[in-house]
Amino acid sequence: MPTPLASLPHDPYSSLRIANFRDYLAGSFLALLGRQAVSAVATWQVYQWTHSSTALGLVGLVNVLPLLAFSLPAGAIADRHDRKTLIAWGTGIIAVLNLTLAALALWHTAVPPIAPLRWANEALLHTALFFERQADPQSLHFENPALPLVFILLGTSACVRILMWPARTSITPLLLPTDRLSNAITWNASAFEIATMAGPTIGGFLVAYTDFPVVYAMGATLDCAFLLLLRPIRYFQSPAPRPPSRRSWREVFAGAEFIWRNKIILGASSLDLFAVLLGGAITLLPIYADQILHVGPMGFGWLRAAPSIGAFAMAMWLAHRPPLLRPGRTLLWSVGGFGVAIVVFGLSSWFWLSMLALFLTGVFDNVSVVVRQSLVQLLTPDPLRGRVTSVNQIFIGSSNEIGALRAGLMSAFVGPIGAVVWGGIGTIAVTAIIARAVPSLRRLPPLHSLRPES
Repeated sequence: MPTPLASLPHDPYSSLRIANFRDYLAGSFLALLGRQAVSAVATWQVYQWTHSSTALGLVGLVNVLPLLAFSLPAGAIADRHDRKTLIAWGTGIIAVLNLTLAALALWHTAVPPIAPLRWANEALLHTALFFERQADPQSLHFENPALPLVFILLGTSACVRILMWPARTSITPLLLPTDRLSNAITWNASAFEIATMAGPTIGGFLVAYTDFPVVYAMGATLDCAFLLLLRPIRYFQSPAPRPPSRRSWREVFAGAEFIWRNKIILGASSLDLFAVLLGGAITLLPIYADQILHVGPMGFGWLRAAPSIGAFAMAMWLAHRPPLLRPGRTLLWSVGGFGVAIVVFGLSSWFWLSMLALFLTGVFDNVSVVVRQSLVQLLTPDPLRGRVTSVNQIFIGSSNEIGALRAGLMSAFVGPIGAVVWGGIGTIAVTAIIARAVPSLRRLPPLHSLRPES
């Protein structure tokens, strides 16, 4: 009689012993590290050029519009075409865009102030003045003709990234045996979270000691490293055969239909969407570093490092433990704890307390990411993984980017402290509402017992 899975010795590195997955994870981690560094430094660059909270919110807007426009078609593309090829093309294009950002940052003073760029800057200034009514117009700077080009490049990069992301996320089950998938998801989610937190930290330190072009060039270099690691990868198991079907909007929305039927995935994704939308404070870190904590670029780097350290510590702890026995309750408690930590950070004017609060946001967020991604991958059949991932991407990506827009615009109205504190309180309230509305999430069995629907 076979030994039950739950009683087998736990091997925290079982998925990493598969070369296909190990190489893919390493390359994906490097590319994500570069992307997060580029994203954070672009935000700091825009703030340094403009000194505007609204400009920070608009960086979130140029990222969220492609997310809303292309996520569902991207999921259908990932389910119809070879995912490895899609990943390679998208990564190569983003590397070129990062090199263009580096050149623009290096020679921005040489950009001629032609009429379209002047008009774009005037529109940006009027938008900022509409939201920042209490600000002195002379304190806002929208004269740099390179500024609209930065927004265009960031928006283009976001379009490519969104079209590629469902393929990147849904390829994991094809790279290793099914019985190692749960462990792979833990490492994948942990690597994603560490890159999300550590990338901006590295970017902040590099900006403090070098300049913006170095970070953008680093992003391009890490994308090329991903391409090299991706090339020899072979599928461990062939993708499930796709049943013949007409290309229709019903097919595109199949992922949304699946999530709507599966209340566990719906509840977990909704929890993350509203929690991050309301509780995200990372966008306002340049303002906190400059105006509240008075620690400058170096302090900005350390503030970005604090969630990285927390996420890394929790990732290592989770990877060396057996699958969670009560993942639903763990998810709810972690998101609630995230909201409390955000409130503490918002009220703090002491640098080390702010560091501790951000450390805890990384700890709690890593737990949330691991549980949510595990649920999506474990409960979704392969022919739907691209489309379900694309819908989940809308939930998660829109919460991050709209959260950035929300934080920037709310800060313009009520100040950065009010924007952060009220967002944290909203996160706690949403957690309580979803815990009551989705009881099946609270009663979720251990992760190792979950299987996809037939």
